[in-house]
Amino acid sequence: MSETVTRSGTARARPVGAEHRQLVDSLAPLLRDWLPRQRWFAGKGRPVTGFAPVSVTALRPPSAEPGLLHLLVDTQQPGRDTDCYQLLLGVRRTLPPHLSDALLGRPRGGPLAGLAVYEALHDPLLAGELIDRLRTPGALGALHFERPRGPAVPDSLTPRVLDVEQTNSSLVYGDTYILKLFRRVAPGTHPELELSRALAGADCPRVPTPVAWAGARPGGTAEPYVLGLLQPFVAGAADGWTLALRALDDGAPFTREAAALGRATAEVHRALARALPIAALARSRTEALAAAMTERLDATARAVPALRPYAPALAAAYTALGALDDTRRTVQRVHGDLHLGQCLCGADGAWHVIDFEGEPARPLAERRRPHPAVRDIAGMLRSFDYAAYTHRASDWAAACREAYCDGYAEAAGHDPRAERTLLRAYETDKAVYEVLYEARHRPDWLPVPMSAIRRLAAPR
Repeated sequence: MSETVTRSGTARARPVGAEHRQLVDSLAPLLRDWLPRQRWFAGKGRPVTGFAPVSVTALRPPSAEPGLLHLLVDTQQPGRDTDCYQLLLGVRRTLPPHLSDALLGRPRGGPLAGLAVYEALHDPLLAGELIDRLRTPGALGALHFERPRGPAVPDSLTPRVLDVEQTNSSLVYGDTYILKLFRRVAPGTHPELELSRALAGADCPRVPTPVAWAGARPGGTAEPYVLGLLQPFVAGAADGWTLALRALDDGAPFTREAAALGRATAEVHRALARALPIAALARSRTEALAAAMTERLDATARAVPALRPYAPALAAAYTALGALDDTRRTVQRVHGDLHLGQCLCGADGAWHVIDFEGEPARPLAERRRPHPAVRDIAGMLRSFDYAAYTHRASDWAAACREAYCDGYAEAAGHDPRAERTLLRAYETDKAVYEVLYEARHRPDWLPVPMSAIRRLAAPR
C-alpha cells in the first residue's frame, strides 16, 4: 500500500494494482452502507452496485496508528454514469469514544481486516496531516500539493469540521484557514480554483485568495483532478441566508444589506470580466441557450404535473431569448450558483462571495461556460423569494429584489432590470430547476418556485 514519496518534485503515479483492488473490495461492504448516507453523495435513491479504485495513497501508513488513506473510487449505480468520490479514511486498532460516530466499520478481510476504518476528517490528528501536506508543495504518489509564494501557513492550528456543507466537506483551522474538499470529482479544470485564482490576480477583495490546493493525476489520466482548496477563513462572518432569516424573525427590512450585496456582486462580475475573456452574445448563443432551457422545461413538465398548465407561457420567455440579436451584449465567466448562502458578511460589514464551483451536479465543462451576468442576478433574486417564504413575506422579498438591483446598477454602471428578456429567461430557468428539485426532494417547499412560476407566466 506504500507509494513513492517526493516532497520537492513530481512523482510518477503507479497503476492501480491488485493490492489496491483487494483493499477497495474489502472496503466495499462498508462503503455500500456508509456512502449513500453522506450528504454529499449524489446518487441517493439508487443502490450502489460496485466500486473500482482510481488511486490509493497512504498519507500515513496504517501501521502509524492512526493511518490515513486517500482514495479516489469510481462508484457504479444503475441508471447513472460512474461517479468518482474522494474518500479520506482513518485506520486504528482501537477507536477512541469521541470518534465512534465516524466509524464505517471493520473489514472482515483484506489488508485492513479487523481494524477500525472511519471518516478521517473528524480526527484532529489526521485533519492536521492534511494542512501539513498543503504547507509544503510536492507530490506523494498520484497526489500533488501546490502553494504559490506568500506568507507561511502556521502550524498548530486546531481543526474542526463544518457541518453546513451539502456537496463537499470543509475543515476550519484555527479560524484562520478553511480547507474545502471536493467529494464528487472529475478530471479537468475546476471552476472553484480557476475563478478564485483569476479574481485574486484581479485584486478583487470580495473573494478569499487561494493559499494552497491539492490535486491528483492517476496513471494514464490526461487531465488532473482538483481535490481541495485552502483559503483564508472569514472569521466572525455570517452567511446571507442566516442574516436574511434573522431579519425576517425580527420583522426588520433587509434592503440595506441587499443593496450592498448587489454592489459586491457587480464588483465580482467586473473583476471576472477583467481577468478572463468575454465575448459577444451572438444569435447562435442565444438560440442554444433557449433550446437548452426549453428542453429542461419540457422534461420538468413531464415529471411535475403542476407545472404543465404554465409551460406554454414560460416557453415564450425562451422564444424571446432565442430571438435576441444584439452584439453589444456580452457573455463572461460568472459565479454560476449565486444565492444568499454563497455570500458571507464579515464583522466589518463587507460582503464576500464564496463557492465558485457552479452547480455541482453539472459537468465541469458546462460549469465553465460563459453566460450573461444576469444569470447570477437571477439566482440571487430567487434566493430572496426562498427566504421570504419562511415567513410568508412577499413584500419583503420584492423590496430586497429592488434594492439588490439598485446596488448592482450603482456599482456596474448599468441596470440589470433593463435586460428584461435575458433576466426573465434566466429567472424562469432557475424556477423550473427549483420545481423539479423540490418535487423530488422537498415537496413541502414546492409552493416557493410555483409562486414564481405563476408570476413569470402571467401576461405582460
